[in-house]
Amino acid sequence: MIKRLNLSQKVLMLIGACILFSIVFSFFFLHFLYKELYFNSVKESVIFQGERTAAHYHSGTLSEDLAEKIHWYNMVSEYEVIVLDEIEDLSSYFPYEINHQALITRSDRKRLENEEFIVKDGYVEEFGREIIGAVFPVAGKSGTESYIYIYVPLADLQEVFEGSIPILLLAGSMFFMILFLAVNQIRRSLFQPLQEIRLFSKEVSRGNYSNRLQISKRDEIGELARAFNSMSESLEKQEARKKEFLANIVHELRTPLTYIGGYSQALSHQMYESPEEAEHYLKTIERETNRVNKMIHDLIDLDVLQESMYTLKTEPIAISQLFLDTFALFEIRLHEKNLQTKLHLHEDLVIMGDPKRIQQVFYNLIDNAIKYAEEGSMIRISFSEEKHRFHFRIHNIGSELSEQDLAHIGERFFRTDKARSRLTGGTGLGLSIVKEIVRLHEGELRIESDASTGTAVTVMLPALL
Repeated sequence: MIKRLNLSQKVLMLIGACILFSIVFSFFFLHFLYKELYFNSVKESVIFQGERTAAHYHSGTLSEDLAEKIHWYNMVSEYEVIVLDEIEDLSSYFPYEINHQALITRSDRKRLENEEFIVKDGYVEEFGREIIGAVFPVAGKSGTESYIYIYVPLADLQEVFEGSIPILLLAGSMFFMILFLAVNQIRRSLFQPLQEIRLFSKEVSRGNYSNRLQISKRDEIGELARAFNSMSESLEKQEARKKEFLANIVHELRTPLTYIGGYSQALSHQMYESPEEAEHYLKTIERETNRVNKMIHDLIDLDVLQESMYTLKTEPIAISQLFLDTFALFEIRLHEKNLQTKLHLHEDLVIMGDPKRIQQVFYNLIDNAIKYAEEGSMIRISFSEEKHRFHFRIHNIGSELSEQDLAHIGERFFRTDKARSRLTGGTGLGLSIVKEIVRLHEGELRIESDASTGTAVTVMLPALL
């Protein structure tokens, strides 16, 4: 079975491949320098020396002075000059093949007959290296009378760069060493945090959300670490909320289920003394059943509102008419508690919002105001416009809310008076739903309470038309 490489190993392989590519590239680059610079410069030099020698060879006559110069030139230079009367004599002085072919071919002879020089280069086995040579025809009065052949063996690649090789090796070694150290440092700085993030993610997958990554970098790795910390913090809060939710739901359901179970058992065993007592048991069961149903409905509604993908269905709303339609649902309850109402509305106010959810806000706030208002007291409701924002305010006279209670209002299942809420059927979810709806509308919810003036709830919504 082939072992899969991790990311760090892949990066090391990539670095090795880059270094290998650099070495191969350097090799071919040196060959390029050898061919394009050294080879061409020698070729140009051979042609120049041949033309210069031919220019001193007048009318095909090899003077004693010129012969001495050629002999001296052959001794002190790396070039070899041969002067011939006939081209056939060249094989006697240079009996070697170039690239396993004859030095002079038929096409070369034709060019020489046309008084053109030819350049020959290639590998000579006897020399064990390449040479560059050129044959120059020397014209006389009656045509070509003699030939000059000049050639020079080429140095090997290592000979050409012999003086530079130590420098190249030293510079190359230092370069690759510095490159390796730099890349290795980058690799460690990159993969060590990733290793920490990997271990951290394993802890998170096991349900341990308390750890945090200690990474001070401000690069992409640092951003990733901060994202993981934020994710872990969110998961930790979500886990805490889930535990709190489960504890609350168990606590909230225990009492009504106890009532329902106890009174159902009493009725089934006829454990009552009068029909009135049996009817009281039935009403209690009905009230607690309705309370459990409302709690479940509110929980589902609240979870839907808190979904990140939830979107409002906004449209222009004649807000006063929507409020009056909602307020009409509470006429009987207002009459039962002998509550007075004072409304201050603006019929021409129109806002952008979700009508169903805005009506839910009105319903829950009016319902709370009636539940906790003192019997026979006054409930004041007003609309206003301030800085292009719609303000809805509902005020009732009831028990004062402490600062500690105000800080927790809007949390799931929070009730300021547990016993009284049990009697009124409250679930502690109404204001949580209101808070989420207002948040989705990018609005604001404020609650104020005072012993002398009562409790006031203000909802501020934007996008007033």
